[in-house]
Amino acid sequence: MTQPAAVALAHRGILEVGGADARDFLQGITSNDITRVSAENAVWTGFLTPQGKFQHEFFVARAPEGDGLWLDCEAERRGHLHKRLKVYKLRADVSLTPRPDLAVYALLGERALGLLDLPALEGYARPFGGGVVFVEPRLGSLGARAILPADSAAASLAAAGFAFGTLADFDTQRMALGIPDGSRDLEPERATLIESGFDELHGISWDKGCFMGQELTARMKYRGLAKKRLVPVHIAGPTPTPGTQVQRGDKVAGTVRSAVDGIGLALLKLDQIDADATSPPLQAGESTLTPDKPFWAGF
Repeated sequence: MTQPAAVALAHRGILEVGGADARDFLQGITSNDITRVSAENAVWTGFLTPQGKFQHEFFVARAPEGDGLWLDCEAERRGHLHKRLKVYKLRADVSLTPRPDLAVYALLGERALGLLDLPALEGYARPFGGGVVFVEPRLGSLGARAILPADSAAASLAAAGFAFGTLADFDTQRMALGIPDGSRDLEPERATLIESGFDELHGISWDKGCFMGQELTARMKYRGLAKKRLVPVHIAGPTPTPGTQVQRGDKVAGTVRSAVDGIGLALLKLDQIDADATSPPLQAGESTLTPDKPFWAGF
């Protein structure tokens, strides 16, 4: 897009974590280093089962006033996240408060950073419009994110110089870069962080100490046990529905996750991503898929 675009992410919502033990609480159960969250830095992190399987992903930013932490999570699954976090709260001084008064926006493209006076530093955050804006912690070339009061967010962003885009605009850009978006791309109770790109996308801290699900995550990284990876695929033909099986000839190669017109993300077996040019094409229903390994991927 020629002008930086703001996209309302209505499928995302905010859960505020407060209390004297909020940071220590999240530090012990999520994959990233919560001590790095400050008024000038936000992080992306995963919340796993004890067996190391994906449950939730969310961004963690500090509220502009007070010491509360805002979790930018999936709106439809916020209740499930709330319930699961309560299980581990025990007697800790931690409060969990849904914040329907706050809205989440994606601010697309590197030029968006200039409108927000943000340096090109992944995760860099600052107050804005009664909320907070921060450079995408996963990949700065995707732009930035904003958590703002819902009733004034659009006006604040328009005043800063943003046009307004659609969810399809956001999906097209993130899919081209290989960036997952919650359970649309990561199947709960089945996906793992390593196969989903969390390591390269700055979603895991390896020196913070233990976190829930760390054993499987570390074993997959250091022993090279990942057999599949989530990658962009260019689609020739009708857009496959999520969950469509991908085949190469008579072999199952993987599964389509989210997709829009012409592009999507698919969880593919590693030996099918770089298959020989003489191999049959990847097929998902009536469509042909061409995988495109992200430039940042280390596999």
